[in-house]
Amino acid sequence: MINRVIVAAASLMLAVLPLSAQNGTYNGFSPYSVYGVGDLHPAGTAYNASMGGVGIATRNKRFVNTMNPASITARDSLSVMADFGVSGKFSLFTQGDLKSSKTLMNINDFVLTFPMWRKTAFMVGIQPFSDTGFSMSYLDKITSGEQSIGYTGNRAYGAAGDGGLNQFYFGASALLWNRLSIGAQYNLYFGTISKYSTCTFGDASYRSQTLGDTLQVRAHSAKFGLQYEQPIGTGKLTVGATYRMKAKVSGYAIEYSNVPEMDLGTHSLDEDNITLGDELGLGLAYRKADKWSLEFDYLRGDWTDSNFDAVRGFRNNGAYSFNTSMTQSFRAGFEITPNRNDIRYYFKRCTYRLGAYMDQSYYQVDGQNLTSAGITLGVTLPVFQGYNGITFALDLGQRGFGTAFVKEKYMGFHIGFNIFDIWFRKPQYQ
Repeated sequence: MINRVIVAAASLMLAVLPLSAQNGTYNGFSPYSVYGVGDLHPAGTAYNASMGGVGIATRNKRFVNTMNPASITARDSLSVMADFGVSGKFSLFTQGDLKSSKTLMNINDFVLTFPMWRKTAFMVGIQPFSDTGFSMSYLDKITSGEQSIGYTGNRAYGAAGDGGLNQFYFGASALLWNRLSIGAQYNLYFGTISKYSTCTFGDASYRSQTLGDTLQVRAHSAKFGLQYEQPIGTGKLTVGATYRMKAKVSGYAIEYSNVPEMDLGTHSLDEDNITLGDELGLGLAYRKADKWSLEFDYLRGDWTDSNFDAVRGFRNNGAYSFNTSMTQSFRAGFEITPNRNDIRYYFKRCTYRLGAYMDQSYYQVDGQNLTSAGITLGVTLPVFQGYNGITFALDLGQRGFGTAFVKEKYMGFHIGFNIFDIWFRKPQYQ
């Protein structure tokens, strides 16, 4: 009963997720989120984050794995499982002698899975898909002799943005011949992204200027997955694959200005042929009983024809050129549980994880790919009975390795609540 109360409370908290990006509250923060739909939010739960982001070949009945819809058949037959997570990030930005930092914390995910009929299962959840958050400024010092008409004083230029896209999804999976699992998932992307620029004059008698765009975005897509599990000795080798289809973007772009104070026009995004790129994923995992597992994943996505660089509000008109590109990810993760059934030492029942990754973004800046790389650490602490637990993940990495890029060194953390219960067991009386 207590687990059902936790699930209900988590569902209520997730109802405010689509609102969290409004009114200047950042889901994510990075100068690179000025491009396109912003930074793609890491997929998966705290469990996946603690393993370097792997999950395409993961079949673990103790956790909800959202990376592959085919994985949800890995479960106890009568179990209902949920995962609710929060995440945070501390980032340090440097470019030459310039430095700045930002700390954020937000809801990360909520997902619920349960069995349907025989060897089938269902999954429904919500999580962020992309994050937009940036604030930049530049002071242009001007003397009266440099201006032919009037003296406006120094001019301060600024650019800022916030918002992002959320992903609501539901899917189903079926287990065939006790080894092959297939799954399909529907994705709905929705959200609002606001980007604007300002010019503030040192002379207060001159009115400051603001020009911006509000993007109301919607898109639909589907994701397919499969996993094949082959027993080898006392362990199992799993091969996994996923494919997420491209998604055509619809919605509206509203251009506004405060001089004059009015909306300059509303434009339908349906006319611009904008798409979110597809993604192909391959994974290979080996699990040794209930002791340890090792997994490698590779993901590749095609965003070259997304058309963001041709549409106002998505492209950047600053000093750096921007174009969409191919995205790639290489990921590896390892976990070990010293003794799952130890009754004397609690920490021997905990699961410890280590991972590493290298990601290439879906766009290029000045013709150069933007790369992120890092390592992850994690632990799951069992609580109560069953598979209930609390997962902690730490992500240490850097983005931007070229000399011309802003370097972002970050420390991310994730906290996930793994909730397990039996809801369909019939009571028996003697």
